[in-house]
Amino acid sequence: QVQLVESGGGLVQAGGSLRLSCAASGRTFSTYAMGWFRQAPGKEREFVAASCWSGVGTNYAGSVKGRFTISRDNAKNTVYLQMNSLKPEDTAVYYCAARRTCDSRLYYSETYDFWGQGTQVTVSS
Repeated sequence: QVQLVESGGGLVQAGGSLRLSCAASGRTFSTYAMGWFRQAPGKEREFVAASCWSGVGTNYAGSVKGRFTISRDNAKNTVYLQMNSLKPEDTAVYYCAARRTCDSRLYYSETYDFWGQGTQVTVSS
């Protein structure tokens, strides 16, 4: 069982930046694939970014590629999502997720085993 806690959300102006953090429990963090998803009111949860320690590497949704960067610090059991050039359409609750294995299906939320409670990101225009 893995516990995930997100932080770093808030209210920012369009064009601004935020860095989200996801702190994970467990000594086996480095073996997990980690992902970020988001969900806005009235919309389905969507993939944002994911990272493996090997194999498929990193993946990004087309809507955030070039603006967002996922990174991880295995020594600190922490995953980050650096968000730059934020747009109002980025407004959502952002969730950190973990799965036991890395493969080509990181885009799909149903393949993840553990989820955090989310952190709100609001971008004003």
